[in-house]
Amino acid sequence: MTGVNRRRRRMLAAVCLTMAVATVPNLAGASPALGVVVSANPANHTPNLASGAVYKFVQVGGVMYAGGSFGSVSTAPGVSPGGTFARSNIVAFNPATGVIASFAPNVGGAVWALASDGTWLYVGGTFTTVNGVARRGLAKLNPVTGAVDTAFNANLNGNVYDAGVVGGRLLVGGRFTGRLRAVNLVSGANTGYLNLSISGSVADNAGPTEVYRFAVNPAGTRLVGVGNFTTVGGQPRWRAFMLNLSAGAATLNPWYYPPLQHLCRAASLPDYLRDVDFSPDGAHFVIVASGLVPQAGGIGRDLCDATARFETSVASPVRPTWINYTGGDTLHSVAATDVAVYVQGHQRWLDNPQGRNSPGPGAVSRPGIGAIHPTTGLALGWNPTKDRGVGGKDLYVTAQGLWVGSDTTHIGGETRARIALMPVP
Repeated sequence: MTGVNRRRRRMLAAVCLTMAVATVPNLAGASPALGVVVSANPANHTPNLASGAVYKFVQVGGVMYAGGSFGSVSTAPGVSPGGTFARSNIVAFNPATGVIASFAPNVGGAVWALASDGTWLYVGGTFTTVNGVARRGLAKLNPVTGAVDTAFNANLNGNVYDAGVVGGRLLVGGRFTGRLRAVNLVSGANTGYLNLSISGSVADNAGPTEVYRFAVNPAGTRLVGVGNFTTVGGQPRWRAFMLNLSAGAATLNPWYYPPLQHLCRAASLPDYLRDVDFSPDGAHFVIVASGLVPQAGGIGRDLCDATARFETSVASPVRPTWINYTGGDTLHSVAATDVAVYVQGHQRWLDNPQGRNSPGPGAVSRPGIGAIHPTTGLALGWNPTKDRGVGGKDLYVTAQGLWVGSDTTHIGGETRARIALMPVP
């Protein structure tokens, strides 16, 4: 068998597996196991955005959806049918070919959250209308036509920044009343399943109280949320919390890491946790952060411009299992697979605990994107390099590989404007 034929067979197998996996209702987080580190050479067929950024992906069946802040999308060279298409903050395309779908709802603001129950598409963000229908922060769409399901209305009063279908409910997090809510998939009504007060602000300049991102373990029994708050369910929980997702109601888990009360060096970034993802087996989760470098004595303890692993079963960790520091650059997104923890931001280095906007002893260059060994906590050799920009807000794993949503145009030495796929080799 020729090398070309082997590659074609591997690609076909990956695409078929992706389509099979994607028909399962989406969980918030819990990246699947891949068994290998993805290629540093991006796929050639992914669409390009002329401007703006991608904030979230979700795949439903054989269609990939990308949400963000943009007005048009173009097919990659050689993709047929090709062209440039007007798209209002959300686009749908074939993940295997890059062909743009006709799906084109008019979303009147940025899309930050996408989720599906396998039949419908739930869209969250900073908008107030979709297709002219009043929907603050959350709407339910036909995934083929883009039509709004007017029977669904969550009646939120603020923005939605994350969403996922878990246990037959749609969980949403953001800046609305309650900050974290479980709504009925059909009507959008509050189910009351999440009835935990989330309150407080980590600093006067931290902005509104919010749940910015959350992840759910593969079993659907644990949720970890990050954002700007100081108490959950009446208990101290600065910046991060864990919930038990039992059958009747969600309850607060004892997990708590008190050093999250500490500020990093950047007083202007007190709300510094940016993303979280569970490992494929659910045994641990990984958080990435902004905030500049730690205060004196904080290295190895404080999550400042860093990636940190925590064990799900350890309720009162004295320290994270490991911390990998960038040395002063923000990380915005994380995807934890079985063999690699992928991180993305505007970082220049990893393995850099002694650096402060400089490469300290042992630092390795990993501009824009990198990968960390899940056990050792040290950077892997994988180094495609990427434009740094502000920093990409989403890493999404399917059986095809790692999807990279960002605000930049180059990765792996190639032009891949704001959407890239680093395929399984």
